[in-house]
Amino acid sequence: MKLNAGIITAKMAETKEFYTKKLGFGVTFENEFYLLLHTPGKESEISFLLPDHPTQQPLFHKPFQGQGTYFTIEVKDVDSLYKELKKKGVEIQIDLRDEPWGDRHFAVTDPNGVGIDFVKYSPQAN
Repeated sequence: MKLNAGIITAKMAETKEFYTKKLGFGVTFENEFYLLLHTPGKESEISFLLPDHPTQQPLFHKPFQGQGTYFTIEVKDVDSLYKELKKKGVEIQIDLRDEPWGDRHFAVTDPNGVGIDFVKYSPQAN
């Protein structure tokens, strides 16, 4: 089983720009109403769909309202990514920090209001 999360949004251009130019995602497929992106190493994909598109069933018509969704993206070097995104002008919502349970992470928000938590998981010391 493979999961492909999707967001219904009218902000297709802004979304593509953010994920490809700022985060380094690649375009797997694109047409006038659908955008499928993959992470830089092609481990995962995310899709975006225009709202109210006549080719889609009503279940997939209503746009995301910008709240209540987040993504966690595990990375090998969270410190380098943090510096890179700051240089690219990405607004940091949660500054780079270490958590008591061992994670090192920071968070940003995409053009749709989705929180993205970039994390380097570390085993908890016993």
